[in-house]
Amino acid sequence: MPYGRIQTLDQSAPTLFRNDINRHISTVVHTRVASNNSPWLAHEKVGSVHAIAVSHGEGKFVASQEMVEDLFDKGCVAFQYCDPEGNLTSDTNYNVNGSVCAIEGICSYDGHVLGKMGHSERYFEDVFKNIDGNKKQSIFASGVQYFKK
Repeated sequence: MPYGRIQTLDQSAPTLFRNDINRHISTVVHTRVASNNSPWLAHEKVGSVHAIAVSHGEGKFVASQEMVEDLFDKGCVAFQYCDPEGNLTSDTNYNVNGSVCAIEGICSYDGHVLGKMGHSERYFEDVFKNIDGNKKQSIFASGVQYFKK
């Protein structure tokens, strides 16, 4: 995913693995914007928190320490799991799948490809009314704007 193209992967490549609880998870989590270093994130404010639906059985982001450092150094970590106040945590109440460094989404080195576990597309004006927090991310509007240029 971070390479922005299909290629043969080796042991050092980041991957998704089964959730720590070893079963499917379907809930709403909080994520914090970690970077806006991508056209998809152009309208996101670093540090802002969103309540996002997740639904997956294999959503744990796994990568070597070297790869994680590289992703952070290059601004490729897009979103991280957090508590409702925006504090990053590995607490499974918030980082529900056990992702390394609470990583919920990354973008490719060039920023053109964005991959995330949360289902931002599941938000509509009258959905999740009983869930507190900001649920609308601008990733789709940002992407459309970029590709229209």
